[in-house]
Amino acid sequence: MSDTPFYCPDIRENPQLPEQESHHCIKVLRMREGDRLTITDGRGYFYDCILTEAHPKHCVVSIEKEIFRGKSWNFSLHIAFAPTKNMERNEWFVEKATEIGIDEISPLLCRFSERKEVKSERLRKIIISAMKQSRQAVLPCLNEMIPFQEFVSMPFSGRKFIAHCYPLKKEPLTQTYKKGEDALLLIGPEGDFSEEEVQKAIEKGFQPISFGENRLRTETACLVACHTVHVLNQLEL
Repeated sequence: MSDTPFYCPDIRENPQLPEQESHHCIKVLRMREGDRLTITDGRGYFYDCILTEAHPKHCVVSIEKEIFRGKSWNFSLHIAFAPTKNMERNEWFVEKATEIGIDEISPLLCRFSERKEVKSERLRKIIISAMKQSRQAVLPCLNEMIPFQEFVSMPFSGRKFIAHCYPLKKEPLTQTYKKGEDALLLIGPEGDFSEEEVQKAIEKGFQPISFGENRLRTETACLVACHTVHVLNQLEL
């Protein structure tokens, strides 16, 4: 495979790079007709291709080989979080979580949320870039912002956790999560979830957890949750 992967979600039906990817291919990397490149569809496949038409707006390729890569982990990881007021911190989280490995990200609208809306287009571009940079073939799902009460009432077949700072009984994530389990983790805003939200989540089957004694920023807690689940799955039991 080439050193630089490209993203084309419908490559099987239309073997042509999107405009942004075509521009990068021709104007930045200076690729020419006949050069080899690797493309991912974000659905688990890499494609070894040859550039047959070098155009800065619509590069056409010929597929030489199809390679199934899938995910490098055998569990599902979904993190739902209340985005911070500073968008750069939210962007940092989705980028790093994608590099580590995550299946789904859901922005939450909570009682104490600092940010009431999120521009998903920018975050999706960052996720795509991080997927390519980390040479993964599966694009994480980014959902639209959803009210907390609505989200916690949705079905989920794996383990459900909520991290909060109230002096209630909580288990460290490292001691309650079991290797191979699908996991959904809720991370609140800088002002934490409201007590009512925590109680509602518990009623819906979410288990209260902690990440240690230190109080973490929202995006830090999100990344700690993501990394911890991966580390626990890599341990030899």
